[in-house]
Amino acid sequence: MPLPGIEDIKSVELIVGMEIHVELAARSKMFCRSPNPAHLAFDGAPPNSLVDPVVLGLPGALPVPNRAAVESAVKVGLALNCSIARRTKWDRKSYFYPDLPKGYQISQYDIPLCFDGSVDLPGLDDRGQPDPERPGRRIGIVRAHLEEDAGKLLHESPGGGALDGTLADFNRAGTPLLEVVTQPDFRSADEAVAFARMLRSICRFLGVSECVMQKGHIRFEPNINAALTLRDGRVVRTPIVEVKNLNSFKSLRGAIEFEAAEQPARWAHDRREMGRGTKTTRGWDDRLERTVAQREKEDADDYRYFPDPDLPAVVIDDAWLASIRDGLPELPAQRESRYVREYGLSKKEAAALLDEPGTCRFYESTIEELVPLGVAGARAGRLAANFVLQSGQRRANERGVGVETLGITPSALARIAALREEGRLSSQSADELFGFMCEPENLGMDAAALAAARGLLIVRDDAALERWCDEVIAANPKVAMDVTSGKVQAVGRLVGEVMKMAGAAADAKTVREALLRKLTPG
Repeated sequence: MPLPGIEDIKSVELIVGMEIHVELAARSKMFCRSPNPAHLAFDGAPPNSLVDPVVLGLPGALPVPNRAAVESAVKVGLALNCSIARRTKWDRKSYFYPDLPKGYQISQYDIPLCFDGSVDLPGLDDRGQPDPERPGRRIGIVRAHLEEDAGKLLHESPGGGALDGTLADFNRAGTPLLEVVTQPDFRSADEAVAFARMLRSICRFLGVSECVMQKGHIRFEPNINAALTLRDGRVVRTPIVEVKNLNSFKSLRGAIEFEAAEQPARWAHDRREMGRGTKTTRGWDDRLERTVAQREKEDADDYRYFPDPDLPAVVIDDAWLASIRDGLPELPAQRESRYVREYGLSKKEAAALLDEPGTCRFYESTIEELVPLGVAGARAGRLAANFVLQSGQRRANERGVGVETLGITPSALARIAALREEGRLSSQSADELFGFMCEPENLGMDAAALAAARGLLIVRDDAALERWCDEVIAANPKVAMDVTSGKVQAVGRLVGEVMKMAGAAADAKTVREALLRKLTPG
């Protein structure tokens, strides 16, 4: 009887779990006082300049756990709704690799710091964007444990070009590393990418990691296989493939989609099914847009885990856990809901404000500055969002920086928004004033004074406004008649003509109201 082939596969269900490694931005490494390259202060340090006897595993050097890294890990665990181990220990994970100086990695095996959590992903549309009309998915968190990172091997010279051998840079060795492991609950590449984005955002808002993907601060490793339903009713599972060290959402999506398409054909060719000793690791080739075989994956007992004899257990008591919990900021998902509910923003606008923590903080500071100026909370949120997302984001994109680094302060922006709300600035003039307030020479200058000096303030001259409106109506009788007969949208053309005559001395909203008052009496 012939074996079933690719044509005998009736349906394919993709199954994906995620392992995500996050380098924590503590000032020092996980088990010593050597500076941590994942901290901004030590970014770009020369190779092998951030090492010490503990990092290199020299005789007599003893490790000491980093309290700040433990607290950062607990913060992430709480954000993922995990239980926190009150007593956890450290284990040695033994394997040989040239960038692992000690010949083992200090990690956590059977008692992870954080465990049994879950997060809810929103429903996604066909483009992978949030869609409230579609059902979401709950993703289980198996564990989030602390360990130390390995070093880095360079197969090309730092300036580019071939090498006769390989360079080992141990700066990264010993960096505090949080590994988040999910249940195999993802059923599409879109869901995996959505979770990766969510976790990155959570870590950045918690302040535990910069999560710069190009620098390897966060690395994704999807574990991918498929359930194949055959035409005879049998269900077989393909071997799990772990794709290593992906550092972009694009490569994460590409690797999962490639494996989803490839694994059924691979099974039809070799008939291998999931089981002990069948897991393999593969890498991602960006140029070829495919995964490439690396090695067979070890099972847990191959690593010869045993408790590290040099490190005591970590005990987290009620007081310590409460202090960490009390220090948690409002998380991105909760902020997004609040922006939509309290300020009337769209989900797209809220997401844009939350894309960068610095921009979000700038936005909220602007709201705080606006309220004392007499702008109510809900209106303040709407006004601030308009300026940050329009005047601010456009200039930030042009310069390749965050809105918060443009030079304008939240206090100055709040004053501009208040002037606009008071009708003393036109929309165009407000945008110009925003630009002027970004210039270093105007730092600390009063927004109203600068607007007056630049001739941007609207001078309320009701007589002049009436005259301009009358002249424009007289010059455009057909358009005026359209407005009078009910085609109110036609007033826009008249508004434009009045604004040409008025320049910065009139506001479009006020002009529109004056024209409609004249053309649609009663």
